[in-house]
Amino acid sequence: MCTLAIYFRVFPSYPAVIAANRDEFLARPALAPTTLSEHPHVVGGKDLKAGGTWLGINEYGMVAGLLNRRSEGEGDPAARSRGLLCLDALRCATADEAAEMVRAQRAANYNGFNLLMASRERAWVAYNRAGAIDLQDLAPGVHLLTNLNVDDFECSKISRAYRQFAALAEDELFARDPVANRGRLRAILADHFTQLDPRSGRPNALCLHLDSYGTRSSSLIFLGAAAGQVEHFFAPGPPCTTLHEPAARPVFH
Repeated sequence: MCTLAIYFRVFPSYPAVIAANRDEFLARPALAPTTLSEHPHVVGGKDLKAGGTWLGINEYGMVAGLLNRRSEGEGDPAARSRGLLCLDALRCATADEAAEMVRAQRAANYNGFNLLMASRERAWVAYNRAGAIDLQDLAPGVHLLTNLNVDDFECSKISRAYRQFAALAEDELFARDPVANRGRLRAILADHFTQLDPRSGRPNALCLHLDSYGTRSSSLIFLGAAAGQVEHFFAPGPPCTTLHEPAARPVFH
């Protein structure tokens, strides 16, 4: 279960801060953030199996992040890659444009997903659930997204992690300079505290280690108040053992 936290319009100097862990099968090949599109310029991690991305940034200062949505069945192996839809969103100039593009998609063409589209000004989550694509406009604040609805506090993992991320938002030192204090975010993302999810019965931790599945990588993205001001850090392994290092950024126009 991937995890993505967003501080949307919480910090004046960084209107959007994203902290995310990618959970995936360990054998699925992928690349660290790289150029995914030249026009517009998009950077993000690359899934080498299906060709899409799970998290990226474009030259307009918009971030898109994809999380697979929990479903009862196994999903349709012939469905279009959800990572390709995330890449489609990153070719849009604004979060509003990306949201409208996703709204126009046919839900049956994809397996279930949650897709964040965020800029300094707007943030949306698109859900592909129950045979339809719905969009939620995020209000300013701290939000947490996994494979359920945003801020679903019935999930023990979301409830615990939300409290951790929200407490950090109240810390004056972190609020003054989130980038310089990004180690505080890493510490949350590295949390191994596990409770069984009451609805799935599966292990549930921010930093997950199972036999063939677990936290493969971690990302921190800071969209600054000024146009073109973006800080991007990537850990090519679980954040409990791997540091976030400066990563590729798009060329802004």
